[in-house]
Amino acid sequence: MTRNAPAPHFIQTHLSNPAAVRAELEAGLLATPAHVSPKYFYDALGSRLFDAITELPEYYPTRTEAAIFGRHGAEMAAHLPAGALLVDLGAGSCAKAASLFPELQPAGYVAVDISVDYLRDALGQLQQRHPALPMLGLGMDFSTTLQFGDAVGRWLSDHRLHSAPRTVFYPGSSIGNFIPAQAVEVLEPAYDDALGVTAAFNRNLLLNVNRWMGSNFQPVLWRHVAHFNAAESRIEMHLEALQDQTVVWEGGQRRFVAGERMHTENSCKWTPASFETLLEQAGWRDVRRWTDKHGWFGVFAARA
Repeated sequence: MTRNAPAPHFIQTHLSNPAAVRAELEAGLLATPAHVSPKYFYDALGSRLFDAITELPEYYPTRTEAAIFGRHGAEMAAHLPAGALLVDLGAGSCAKAASLFPELQPAGYVAVDISVDYLRDALGQLQQRHPALPMLGLGMDFSTTLQFGDAVGRWLSDHRLHSAPRTVFYPGSSIGNFIPAQAVEVLEPAYDDALGVTAAFNRNLLLNVNRWMGSNFQPVLWRHVAHFNAAESRIEMHLEALQDQTVVWEGGQRRFVAGERMHTENSCKWTPASFETLLEQAGWRDVRRWTDKHGWFGVFAARA
């Protein structure tokens, strides 16, 4: 480590409108069925719980993805622009992107995450290991916009990165390649582990909602449920009420009956062909794909 390494720069754009957040949460709680966006998993504790999930023996995606990067990293780097600005969406601990630094040799690194407090700690440690690499932490809800704004533009100009090519890195498990028969045996345990870490991750969402809404959810009164929806080719996560209860917040309330579920996440599983079609429909071209030996997981590259 370098003791006098510069500190990474941080820009916070997320959660600038608490009233809008509360309105979004209230609309979901009052819907039928009730639902909460999975972006509310990721407060500081939720981010740490997710990191713990990735270490579980049941959770194959992170290990499989890392193996693909290890085996094909040089080939991937050859397919990407040299000296690019690496933009990491949903950076979390920044570990995945950092593992690719030796191959990609980025000119700068922008870590984007909704949980800015967790990101601040992770990026600060990463900057110590790479003191010469310009790093920006961006606290942002990229599910609503990818417009970075003037403050990011000034940071890019200050580091002479405004005209650098961009490589957008969006890692994760939601593009895993499974057919339904495989998914029942492999996917469900990955989202409902024996130690109950994923259950804690799911129920922690209720505490985050309480912070925003001033509501009175009690996590102990809810059960984690995860199952594979074969018709939609996705894992679904829900919270199920263990007893009749009324959740109240300023200006509103919702009655839940025992057994009623609140939808908290979809994790869609794509076939390689369907995901390539999705990329092409969105205007991407020159699609490349790398997979593990089982065909369980794929990493894709495409040009805008």
